[in-house]
Amino acid sequence: MGVSTSSPEKGISVVTVDFPPVNALPVQGWYDLADAVRAAGRDPEVRCVVLTAAGRGFNAGVDIKELQRDGTGTHRALIGANRGCYEAFAAVYECEVPVVAAVHGFCLGGGIGLVGNADAIVASDDATFGLPELDRGALGAATHLARLVPQHLMRALYYTSRTATAAELHAHGSVWKVVPRDGLHDAAMELAREIAAKDGHLIRLAKAAINGIDPVDVRRSYRFEQGFTFEANLSGTADRVRDTFGKEA
Repeated sequence: MGVSTSSPEKGISVVTVDFPPVNALPVQGWYDLADAVRAAGRDPEVRCVVLTAAGRGFNAGVDIKELQRDGTGTHRALIGANRGCYEAFAAVYECEVPVVAAVHGFCLGGGIGLVGNADAIVASDDATFGLPELDRGALGAATHLARLVPQHLMRALYYTSRTATAAELHAHGSVWKVVPRDGLHDAAMELAREIAAKDGHLIRLAKAAINGIDPVDVRRSYRFEQGFTFEANLSGTADRVRDTFGKEA
């Protein structure tokens, strides 16, 4: 359980997340993921990173139960989750080499932050993507959902907490390929292999160049959103909504 890194082929590093039962990451898990992605990108032998997950789904976001258990009054868990997510999302975006996200099952909340900052997404045909933040007493990652779907669809999905399928995201051009679940690993590796075949120095320059012309500063944009999450907590709104979510779960 946790975050692990493997090197199945020359030039490719696979970072796997495994936090049963649903890959809802605790605070330390987000930091561990950030460290693993950054370390993989710094390795001069690596030319592409594949971000994947074990279990029922790719990512269910923040561990809500960890937030609910924090009775210190200091918002320690919330601050930790905010900073951990910020670091993990930034690590994917700023990874020195391209990151391919291999998504299966559910990709929710913080999962959107990860894949929205990835360079390419390969998804299984059972994958769904969404931000149930309003149902969980939080705000955030609209920055990253906006990188996956057009603006008005992003707003409708955000306000309703509905999800979009892999096929729908493929139609919008944000998912590279949709495959049967048992073919997800091979499809992700196929794309990673094609990327890793490029000159190592040049692919790093390409990543830096593309990030440099990005029209949105994803770090600043997401940090702005996080301020409203903290405001919701200070007002008591977040706790009220989270408590409802906990009872329904």
